[in-house]
Amino acid sequence: MKLVTAQEMRELDRRTIEEVGVPSLVLMENAGRTTYQILRREFPNLGGPVAVAAGRGNNGGDGFVVARYLANEGLPVTVFLLARKEQVRGDARVNLDILDHLGVEVKEVLTEEALSPALHYLSRAELVVDALLGTGLNSPVRGLMAALIDRLNRLRPPVLAVDIPSGLSADTGEPLGTAVQAQVTVTYGLPKLGQILPPGREHVGRLWLVDISIPPALTRELQLELAEAGELRELLPPRPFASHKGTFGHLVVLAGSEGKTGAATLTAEGALRTGAGLVTVACPMSLNDVLEEKLTEAMTLPVPEAPGARAVGVKALEPLTEFLAGKTALALGPGLGTHPETQASAPIRKPRNWFVIWCAACPSPW
Repeated sequence: MKLVTAQEMRELDRRTIEEVGVPSLVLMENAGRTTYQILRREFPNLGGPVAVAAGRGNNGGDGFVVARYLANEGLPVTVFLLARKEQVRGDARVNLDILDHLGVEVKEVLTEEALSPALHYLSRAELVVDALLGTGLNSPVRGLMAALIDRLNRLRPPVLAVDIPSGLSADTGEPLGTAVQAQVTVTYGLPKLGQILPPGREHVGRLWLVDISIPPALTRELQLELAEAGELRELLPPRPFASHKGTFGHLVVLAGSEGKTGAATLTAEGALRTGAGLVTVACPMSLNDVLEEKLTEAMTLPVPEAPGARAVGVKALEPLTEFLAGKTALALGPGLGTHPETQASAPIRKPRNWFVIWCAACPSPW
């Protein structure tokens, strides 16, 4: 799945409007309508009241469309606009005027005094739709907007964010001063990088991706992609019908020390799950019984220990070297520890054509 930055998304919108000919008003209608549809799926028993917190830009315009669909369904909805109505322009103004014609209440919130009754309504709402700020935000949120977001995060009702939680950087996932903590986010066209990266992912909640008529042909040149399970499966080579576990190599995991058998276990099980045919865990002799209990499919190889310690000792070198002959790969170091005798076993020789991985906490033997 492609990921976009704020600038890339703006360019996709521009090209859709100017080159393809899809009117910007249609894009806003598609965004608001699909957001409403997701809203009804997420909150099927919604009875109201619903509050829409809106800014004066296109994000607010998307929120106005959502408010219209809610009103058409007969749900009580109030829009709180953090701007003067005359400051709303373009497509957002078209949808604001529609709300006026329908008799949907739109309250301007311009001062701290006006914020208090708005927050009182928000606290009693069954759902808050966040349509304050969009993906174009590139400076810290301040003033009345920041105060509203901070208070909204402390209120009871769940929040559905339009495109992106207000205040969140679409590029980095960092709150710009402050950011809405949403339970659901409905984003348009493509997911934004900041919705996937931490800490943005925690602000987004459940992320829905909806189509608003951005042609797929325009996204082909985008470089950033999020690997999905289906795509990763296609990268795995097919396994021959007549194959067996010996066909897919034998991994040796030299791992474990006192208190750290879990690292050896996780490495072995992870290797088996990702396709290794055979796995043997070479471990300190006194820990062998522990790993035999933990592991079902993987085998174990007890090796000599350092005197008085449950750690791999120098005397493990000879049996290990003999055992490694003919094996495919070595994973060295998970939970192995830094006992002096363990480090002294480093001169183990790597057979030709081996693939070796060692844990960052373990001194490299080569």
